Amino acid sequence: MSGIDTASVRRWYERYIAALNAHEFDGMDQFINDTTTLNGRPATREDLIAHQRADVESVPDLHWELREVLFDGSRLAARLTNTGTPARDWLGVPATGKSFEITEFAIYEVRDGRFIHMAALHDAETMRRQLAA
Repeated sequence: MSGIDTASVRRWYERYIAALNAHEFDGMDQFINDTTTLNGRPATREDLIAHQRADVESVPDLHWELREVLFDGSRLAARLTNTGTPARDWLGVPATGKSFEITEFAIYEVRDGRFIHMAALHDAETMRRQLAA
């Protein structure tokens, strides 16, 4: 991200989140490199898109809200709020018909305007408590 101002990078990341929220996975090539890693494991863009599609199939109203974003060279870190109502098991939690609101922390490395490393941590324990209540 060197040479790019943080306001531009933030707008780019906000477009990525907007595409996720609109479930527009066909345009992910503008955000995700052909090859990358997901949580430390090698992956292709197609692998990541399949993962994103599976999330939305499990939680059809899955929504990401950006709360905070930080930049450090080629790295981007985000704190998001995820909300939704699972229609089937998701993140190891059975669907109960109840909705959840959890925090997600995501860390990315960006090269040439696309993610080359992606990692995310979800507050699955809070989700379990919300869905079981």
